[in-house]
Amino acid sequence: MKGIEYLQGKLEQKRTRVLVRYNFYEQKAGALDLGISTPKGLEWLSTINGWCTKAVDNLADRLQFKGFDDDLFGFTDMFNQNNPDIFYDDCMLSALISSCSFVYISRGQVTEQDGQKIRFQVIDGGNATGIIDDFTRLLTEGYAVLDRDDDDNATKWAYFQPGKTEIYEEGKDEPVAIEEFNSNYCALVPIIYKPDAKRPFGHSRISRACMDYAKSAMRTVKRAEISAEFYSFPQKYVTGLSQDAEKFDGWQATMAAMLSFTKDDEGGSPSIGQFSAGSMSPHIEQLKATASMFAGETGLTLDDLGFVTSNPSSAEAIKAGHESLRLMASKAQRCFGVGFKNVGYIGACIRDDENYRREELFETKTLWRPTFEPDAAMLSSIGDGVIKLNQAIDGYIDEKKMQTLTGIE
Repeated sequence: MKGIEYLQGKLEQKRTRVLVRYNFYEQKAGALDLGISTPKGLEWLSTINGWCTKAVDNLADRLQFKGFDDDLFGFTDMFNQNNPDIFYDDCMLSALISSCSFVYISRGQVTEQDGQKIRFQVIDGGNATGIIDDFTRLLTEGYAVLDRDDDDNATKWAYFQPGKTEIYEEGKDEPVAIEEFNSNYCALVPIIYKPDAKRPFGHSRISRACMDYAKSAMRTVKRAEISAEFYSFPQKYVTGLSQDAEKFDGWQATMAAMLSFTKDDEGGSPSIGQFSAGSMSPHIEQLKATASMFAGETGLTLDDLGFVTSNPSSAEAIKAGHESLRLMASKAQRCFGVGFKNVGYIGACIRDDENYRREELFETKTLWRPTFEPDAAMLSSIGDGVIKLNQAIDGYIDEKKMQTLTGIE
């Protein structure tokens, strides 16, 4: 066991990086001003970019968890008692932002109708960490901050051990509550997005490239805003004025409907000119190029980022344009499916006070709705294909498989 002090230090190291990504998702992050094109007096001007938010939400909104197949341990009942309409989305959204989220599992009240109720609490990746088992993706030791004060200091936290959870509060050396159960793993379960051997806690949807492109876009928009002021009111000039001519206010000269100039003593008159207005095209082209790189990084299209191209001809064309996003969604479903099964597994151990073997879950499968819902034309094509398949192999496509293909119950 590493101990609670080790896990607290580990969380502090990871928390900074998680908060950076939450700033980009919440559109609070700014871009560094290079100090080249910003005139004096406009240093305060800042811009906001929502591409990172779009990248996360576009994938999260397409992930719709449906339930469990061959639910031998009664996972569905436990999840139905914990607001499944928002629980799944909460887990997946937090995991996409911070690479992983955590579910704290504990006992609730006992009712005559449902028996022992199991509570699931979602904790973001910036408030929990642990030591992971590479075989089961469960934690052998964990730590989570359950409450913080206004200064972001932890006031309540939990230390998780196999079969035991200790709750601590600020100013108290001993745990204020201890919950014991029968399991070889902790009651803190990670929900991980895209884990690998080097980074078992996964990768964030908001990658370093996404943040860099978003900052570049913010600087481009800022330069465009500054250029727009000069584009709206091009600079003018007057030549041939007498040395004794009265100075006039620049703003008044710009906004006045008519200006009058008198001849000097020698009969000369000044001439008025105007500098050519700067073009906005370079800024638009640079922003579009940055958007193309961001779209390639996240599997989106330029239409998703606000640059209208050609209208897709059909739902199939839309699906083809989002093929990269479909593959990312399929990968996310596999990753999150393992996490939800682990949550149900630990919940069943606590509910039944029985140390079930993790290998017993191999028959339980996770069910997801289609990433892209079919339209009427696609349903017609699917129907024709189903008829031909069932003619070749009687009963090959049944109601269950049709529901998997179309999402229609």
